[in-house]
Amino acid sequence: MATYAIGDIQGCYEKLRQLLDGLRFDLTRDRLWFVGDLVNRGPDSLATLRFVKELGDRALTVLGNHDLHLLALAAGNSKRAKENTLAPVLQAADRDELLHWVRHRPLMHFDEHKNFALIHAGLPPQWDLRDALSYAHEVETVLQDPDYPDYLDVMYGNEPARWSDALSGMERLRFITNCFTRLRYCDADGTLALKEKAAPGFQTSGYLPWFAVPNRATRDIRIIFGHWSTLGYAAEHNTWALDTGCVWRGRLTAVRIHREGPSGPISVPCT
Repeated sequence: MATYAIGDIQGCYEKLRQLLDGLRFDLTRDRLWFVGDLVNRGPDSLATLRFVKELGDRALTVLGNHDLHLLALAAGNSKRAKENTLAPVLQAADRDELLHWVRHRPLMHFDEHKNFALIHAGLPPQWDLRDALSYAHEVETVLQDPDYPDYLDVMYGNEPARWSDALSGMERLRFITNCFTRLRYCDADGTLALKEKAAPGFQTSGYLPWFAVPNRATRDIRIIFGHWSTLGYAAEHNTWALDTGCVWRGRLTAVRIHREGPSGPISVPCT
């Protein structure tokens, strides 16, 4: 039995199937981990969602910012409504079933046997593994509550920029969500720089990739993440970045997960 982690798909369903063919993925034995952003911008978000959902317990996916954007649009939040290709999902006959499934995905997964964590974007340097799993659960609980549209209505925004145990209410939830689904850069004290999107070396002075902050509390945890297409595939600081920009005509990338570490990468071109 093999377990593969796969980077941001963003609706590029045919490329996903090509990658799985290249991996010789066995539906009866193998498992897939997805770093989030299953949907948006690519040509077939609907087929992607249906396929991953139908995999059942053979697949595990964490939530990305585009997955949350889908939920927000479906709940009536029209912010950034033009920045999507999600109409086929929102108009599908099985829309409600798909949205319910998305809403019940985690923000973070940790596999004790394989000793790997899976997230979409990043973690601030103050949080250790226990913190991160606990804070992820806070947002997951809200998303799975019948009143979840209340949060999706105020989810967008860059503030607060720094963690405090005293944060509460929507500000606390927004900070947690921004870390798991949007973070790329922060400073050494953990102040988020959510507007920074360039590749390392081109960011504003004083900011570091979240995974490169010295003494990060999760530095001993092996973490797989996506979200950062300008970074591309990277394996450093005990982290593996898998977003290689398929939707931007880059590649769709996977690694095989072993207890001793990932092997790969394996990818297909998305031109």
